[in-house]
Amino acid sequence: MREITLNEVASLLKEHDEFKILTHSYPDGDCLGSGYALAFILRKLGKKANVAVDGKLPSKFTYLTARYEEQDFTPSYIVSVDVAAPALLGKSVLEGVDHIDLCIDHHLTNSLEAEHRYVDGKAAAAAEIIYQLLELLGVELDADIAGGIYTGISTDTGCFCYTNTTPRTHQIAAQVMPHCDWQAINHINFVLKTRAKLKMERMIYDTMEFYAGGKCAIIYTTLAMCEALGAGDDEMEGLANIPRRIEGVKIGITMREKAGGIFKISVRTNDGLDAAAFCQRFGGGGHPAASGCSIEGDLATVKKKLIDAVEEIL
Repeated sequence: MREITLNEVASLLKEHDEFKILTHSYPDGDCLGSGYALAFILRKLGKKANVAVDGKLPSKFTYLTARYEEQDFTPSYIVSVDVAAPALLGKSVLEGVDHIDLCIDHHLTNSLEAEHRYVDGKAAAAAEIIYQLLELLGVELDADIAGGIYTGISTDTGCFCYTNTTPRTHQIAAQVMPHCDWQAINHINFVLKTRAKLKMERMIYDTMEFYAGGKCAIIYTTLAMCEALGAGDDEMEGLANIPRRIEGVKIGITMREKAGGIFKISVRTNDGLDAAAFCQRFGGGGHPAASGCSIEGDLATVKKKLIDAVEEIL
């Protein structure tokens, strides 16, 4: 594996012609926005590119694929976007993939094995990197590319509220906004809620418990809860931010039960507490203020592991 520059990334993209773009499991707005924006960029260069999504594309992000159709070809070059660790790649995404040629990411904890890797830890979102590649490749913005980039940036910064937001973040957003329906994107991602999500939020507040003298708040969802409400991935979006919004909470943890006896853990922190370091204890990673991991076990067992780890650092 070799760490490369952004100019070298652009050169590699120019050299190859048939791409498969890998996204991570339970894909978010940055992962999908960056992935589809990159695919549209490559297609405008006359290349073939498909985006591999694990399972069904979350319905709230279908606007990203309004003019996207799968192309029929056998990929010869594999690129991952916004994927920080091997465990984040789903089985369906890896079908026919025996190695990754190029990793593009903004997580400093990135541990993905790839022939070439570019990680910009100063980028608020992977979409910022995609915009820079757009300029290096000489591709003009259009609605599809701009919509993907704006989606990635806005969702990974909490609509420009999180501490990862930088002047460059705003500058890139300003460049793409005239080319996409950014108001609709904001409405879909930050305003609109299904009735099932409202019910889930009401239920999840009842699960909240505090530890470490109120410095830690934990909430959870179970398969039974989701089944009772008919809630899917769309209803899970944004729940991880609930615990850290509470006054006095330094670390907010959201536990989400998945099939197979696994809990997907989302960690959000305040006051400089390192969420990435916390999640690395369990084989995960991410950003200093927003990270994740997966832990096997039942609700009580997984919760105890998390509480024990919290009490060690607080």
